[in-house]
Order: sequence, then C-alpha cells, then structure tokens
Amino acid sequence: MPLHIPVLAEPVLHWLSPDPEGIYVDCTAGAGGHSALIAARLTTGRLLALDRDPVAVDMAARRLAPYPCAQVVQHRYSALQEILEDRGIAMVDGILIDAGCSSMQLDAPGRGFSFQSEGPLDMRMDPTRGLPAHAFLATLSQHELADLLRRFGDVSNAGRIAAAIAARAKAGALQTTTDLRQAVSEALPFVNGMPDEVRTVFQAIRIAVNEELEELHLALTRALALLKPGGRLVTIAFHSGEDRVQKEVYKAASRRRLDRHPDGRTKTVWPPIIRILTPSPVLPTPEEIAANPRAKSAKLRAVEKLPAQE
Repeated sequence: MPLHIPVLAEPVLHWLSPDPEGIYVDCTAGAGGHSALIAARLTTGRLLALDRDPVAVDMAARRLAPYPCAQVVQHRYSALQEILEDRGIAMVDGILIDAGCSSMQLDAPGRGFSFQSEGPLDMRMDPTRGLPAHAFLATLSQHELADLLRRFGDVSNAGRIAAAIAARAKAGALQTTTDLRQAVSEALPFVNGMPDEVRTVFQAIRIAVNEELEELHLALTRALALLKPGGRLVTIAFHSGEDRVQKEVYKAASRRRLDRHPDGRTKTVWPPIIRILTPSPVLPTPEEIAANPRAKSAKLRAVEKLPAQE
C-alpha cells in the first residue's frame, strides 16, 4: 500500500517548528503521515499520536514503528487532558489537529463515508461507539434533520431534502449510501445528473454522527490550556464549520477578557493567552492541489502560547 501523503506537510512542520527534545501530540494521526514527519525530527523528544478510528490506529502504529519516540493511542482528541495525565505529562510543546474525515475513511466503501461508493450507511469514525448514520437519522424529526443539514452542510433546499430522507427512513429504505444519494436526487427532480447537494448532505450527516464540531471546540480549548509557554497549536480545517470554530476559539484566546463579579462593581481582567501566527489561513499551493485534489479546501492556522502574566 502506498504511503498516505499528508496535507500541507511543509507548512505544518514550519509552524509547529518541532524541538528535537520536545513533547508533541498529533491529535488526528490517521495513516500516520504528519506523525511520521514530526517523529523524524525528534531525538530525545516524545510524540503521542491519537485517533479514535481503530483502523487508523493500526495503520499509524505500523508507520510509526521505526520511531521509538512515538506512541499511538486510540481515543477522542477532546479527552486530551486525561490522555496526557494518564501518561504523567503536564504540558506539551506542540499540538497538531487535522480535522474532519481522512482520505482512507473516504476510500473504504464499507465505512459509508463516501457518496461515490456503495456501502452501509455507517459514517462512524469509531465503529464501536454510537449509532451508525442510518440509525441516527431514524431518530430525527424532519425539522431536526433540515436544521442539521443547514448548520453542518450549508445545504440548499434543506427542507425538501430532509422530507425525502425522513420518508425513506420511515419506510426502512435508508440503509446504504446509495439509498441516501437517491433520496437527495428524489428531492430535487429538476436537477439533471447528481445534485451538488449530495456532497454537502453526506458531509453534514457525517459531522453530526461523529459530533465533530463539538469535539473540535473542546479539543482546541483544552489544547490551549495544555501548551507550554512558547508552545504551538497548528490546526487544519476543510470546511467552513471547522474553520469557524477555529477562528472563534483563537479570537477569544488572543484578546483580553473582562469578567465582572456578582456585585457588579469589581472586575477581573484576564490577559490574552495566545498570539495568532497566521492572521490569514495558509492554503495549499496549486502544485499540491494538482497532486492531491482533496487538499483544495484545506486551511491551516497556527497560534503560539504566551507566557503567563502576573
């Protein structure tokens, strides 16, 4: 099997700037591409590579086998604090989060992530936990489903599409990726060929099934608290929802915060805790997009932890 080529590899290393003696966490190890690049730059340092997908954990473990500094852990990255505490680590020098769905998940028809292949409508990153997509959709009302499609996929015609999906779910005819793709097409009979909404519907449902935006917000907040002064957090987003979460967390953490006490007269001013290193996101080059079209929508942002202020 050819080695997976990670997105924005050079910018990740540039902005993470690994110290050979530092401690780093790749929160989304996937097939181990970014992790291997970081591990190769460590001497006495340490790398924890996390992923909640057991298939990814096995792949990353094989790819990182040549690096004694690396340890692969199956876990959600929102549990970063507990993961570090369990290993006696208080703070780290750098953290990477490559959010969203991995290419190997999209390429496996049996996982149900891709509208381009026939497979069970599952979509779970950890197939041992939670409801598969077809069962999850059966728990939603038509109104809830339409709201989900708008919030997580910016889906146009969300009401019509939600009605078609809900009807199929009620009839027990929503078990495969083909069933979902057909439901979207049935909702939009005026569209020739496959509607563009198929892609955004699959995206929205996947995000909901895996609670991806909630996970990302928790992980970013906890990651900032776990960085040493001077430590860096590098994140990659692939759609507007992920990037919006990144920007909101970083904006809040880079500004002074005022907390008023219950008496209304006294207040506490908290200083900023990070410096934003990338005011505008770092984008893939045309050459990278040509070699890997899935990199097209990637946006990298980086921040640095400030020293504590008295």
